[in-house]
Order: sequence, then structure tokens, then C-alpha cells
Amino acid sequence: MIPAVEIARLSHALPFWMSLALVPLAVLGALWGSWALLVLPASTWWLFTLLDRLTGKEEENPDPTTPEAALGWYRLITLIWFPVQFGLLVWLLWYVPGAAHLGPWEKVGAFFGMGVVSGTIGINYAHELMHQKSRLERWLADLLLATVLYSHFRSEHLRVHHIWVGTPRDPVTARYNEGFHRFFPRVLVQCRRSAWAAEVAMLARKGLPWWNRANPYWRYWALQGAMVALALALGGWVGLGLFAVQAFTAVWQLELVNYIEHYGLTRRHLGNGRYEHVLPRHSWNASYKASNWLLINLQRHSDHHYKPDRRFPLLQTYGDDEAPQLPLGYPVMTIAAMIPPLWKWIMNPRVKAWRKQFYPDVKNWKPYNKGLTPLPGGDQAGA
Repeated sequence: MIPAVEIARLSHALPFWMSLALVPLAVLGALWGSWALLVLPASTWWLFTLLDRLTGKEEENPDPTTPEAALGWYRLITLIWFPVQFGLLVWLLWYVPGAAHLGPWEKVGAFFGMGVVSGTIGINYAHELMHQKSRLERWLADLLLATVLYSHFRSEHLRVHHIWVGTPRDPVTARYNEGFHRFFPRVLVQCRRSAWAAEVAMLARKGLPWWNRANPYWRYWALQGAMVALALALGGWVGLGLFAVQAFTAVWQLELVNYIEHYGLTRRHLGNGRYEHVLPRHSWNASYKASNWLLINLQRHSDHHYKPDRRFPLLQTYGDDEAPQLPLGYPVMTIAAMIPPLWKWIMNPRVKAWRKQFYPDVKNWKPYNKGLTPLPGGDQAGA
């Protein structure tokens, strides 16, 4: 176990600041154009895959009792990220639309790279921030999500996904044998509906109508509207179109990660709409060092669902006996997910092995495969 005194050291936290290196890559891509635009996406997908091979796995766990005061250097990177990302986005919106040396596709490429930054890092940091109790951190999460026009993710993630993961009520639990290209359009529609329904139901339980100011959607709409207006003011209609490119790219990155995190993993139906508690076995785990540095331990996803309020530097990893393991880190697994035959060749045997290991008594998996087990009911949270 890694002791708290070591966790508190700046040297231990610094690898999680690697995300800042993506900012100059985005700037250089826009300034130089051409092949330089490929460096940023290549660095997130391929460089970190190579680094995973070189650095290996981190299977030692941090002391989970480490006090909050010892985590300052880890929290700081998430706190400063919105102004960093926002500054980069504003500069690109001002510079790229009128850049004479960039052709139309190079301009799209620059904002594709921006979307990789705002999706791989921005939404991921928003995910960490939205789980915290601090109003500042939750506001920063909302601001980050507004930059990619996906503000409802906060409602969907906290009020739907964490409660109903592994059941047919959770849209982002990818079903067994469901390719990403079917999953993606499905979740784009279903997640918006489920997030709205969850917030309206929460208000109704308090005796409030949907239009009450307590509905977070008023904040979502205002922030997203401000971002659209900013893009239009800085870059005109071209800037607005490029802003939409980066937003779509970021959402695509997010949903690729959602797809691989729970693919084929379902909670046992106990009867009468009841499901077993969420356990580490219900998320794919990966303990590769470099990609976990970039993604602030998002790949320790089994523990995140088991202990959602645990800050990222204290997330635990698990062995094969407790959680299913991805063969590689998220960067290369998301690439595999874009090629459904390859994905199924890699992952379907692992899902079958997971079923034999944890649920050897279940003989009929067809209802689970198709999401046809009974919908969990009421306000049941994780049971």
C-alpha cells in the first residue's frame, strides 16, 4: 500500500499533470497546419499506448484513508483545467477561422484536435469535479460540459448511470454484442431523455414543476447558449461550425469511453425489479500507469462505481478475482471499439469468461443481452 506521506508529495502528483502538454500541441497544430495537426490525436491514442507498454501497470493501491489535505496537488490540476481549456478554445475560435494558411479541412482538423482535448481531458475532469460536494467544483464541471454542449451529462451520470448501471434502465451500459456504431446514436437520444426524466422526477418528489428554477437545466441552457454566442462572436458562422466539430468530437470520445467501461457487464436480477448491489465486477478495470496518469485514474473504474465519492488519487485497483480486466488501456481500446469485428473478437470471450467466473448458475443470458430483464423500479439506488 502506498502511504499517505508519499501520496502527498508533489513528485507523486506530477504525472497526473501530463494533460497540460496537450495544449501546446493544439496551438502548434493550428499555427503550422498540415501534418502537425496529427500530432495531438496521435499522442493521446498511440503515444500513451506505447508509454503503457514501457511503464507497465501500477497494481499497488494508495492508502484510502489519506486525508483530503494531502491531495492538494491532485485537486489543483482539475481546478485550473477550465480556464486552461477555455483559453485554448477562445484562441482557436479567434485565430483559426481567419487563418489564411489553413485550408478548410485543416481548420476542421484543428478543431478535431480541440475536441480530443475537451473530450479526453475536459469531460473526464468534469466527471471528477461533478462527484464532489464543493459548489466551486460542481460549477467548474458545468462550465466544462457547456463547452461541448453536453451539460445534461451531469444529470444523466449522477441520477441515472450510477444508480442503474448494469441494468436495462441505464442507457450507457453497452449490451453484449452491441457494436459502438449502434450504441452511439442510441445513447445520444436515450441519455438526453433519461437525464431530463430524472431531474423532472426529482423535482416532482419535492412538489415542484419542471419549470421551477431549481431545475439545473436552466443553468445548462444558459451556459450552453453563452458558449454558442461566444463562438459566433469570435469566429462568425465558420467559428460556430468549427465549435460544433469540437463539441461532437468530445462527445464521441466520451461515449467511446462509456462504451468500453461496462460492455456486456450486467447486474444479476433478483426478482420483482430488484438487482444486486453494484460491485467492482460490474466495470472493466485497467491499471496501466501512463494512460491512468493522462485520464486521472478513470481506468480504475471498478472502484469508482463501488465508491463514487472517492477522489481520483485514492481509487483502488483490483485483481482478476474481483474485477474483470481490460487487456490494454483505454486509448487503444477505444480504437478497437471503432472496429466492431475486432472489438467483439477481443472482448466477447472475456465477457463469457466473466459470466462463468461470477455467475456460473445463470444459464440463460438472452434477456441480459437484449436488455429485456425487468426494469428496476422506484428510487432504488444500487440495490
